[in-house]
Amino acid sequence: MLRELMLGPRRFSDLKADLPGISANVLTQRLTELEQRGLIRRTKLPPPASVQVYEATRWALDAGPILCELGRWAFRSPRHDPTQPVSAVAIMLSMQTNFDPKLAGDFSAAIGFRFGDSPYFASVEGGKIEVGPGVPARVEAMINCSPDDLKPVLYAGAPVEDLDIKGDIEAAARFVRLFSLPPKVEPGA
Repeated sequence: MLRELMLGPRRFSDLKADLPGISANVLTQRLTELEQRGLIRRTKLPPPASVQVYEATRWALDAGPILCELGRWAFRSPRHDPTQPVSAVAIMLSMQTNFDPKLAGDFSAAIGFRFGDSPYFASVEGGKIEVGPGVPARVEAMINCSPDDLKPVLYAGAPVEDLDIKGDIEAAARFVRLFSLPPKVEPGA
């Protein structure tokens, strides 16, 4: 659940929608526990939104690299099921986790993503990647899809043409090939 707050504050309803199978009661319990432990806080967005959101504390954000390493470890599981649904935050963090600087070379681009009403970006420069919420003023391409539609393009070699792309399609095609999953562990190994 903390993963879902790594890229910014979220409303309860957004968290519930992105965590399939969790009941409202269980979500409330977990959010309360995380708040009591000092990992998240409730706050209110300024007008015109004026809605309550949950956000990770500075201390919780320090766990971001640990969560990415846990993600890399989980990808190696022989029981990892890549067909399971993934949230927008999870797919963005997976890009950060599975980015391969050797594949990037001198590639430099900012790519925007719109998952429903939620905008995100990934920016590659100097062999590094940055992901975050929102979309910078200048992007080479904007990809409109669901996280589940993006996943096979990033990690299973599905064609980039399966996505709705506006802008520089060649930059988007190169971008989606910058990721490699770690090898699976052999069952029983």
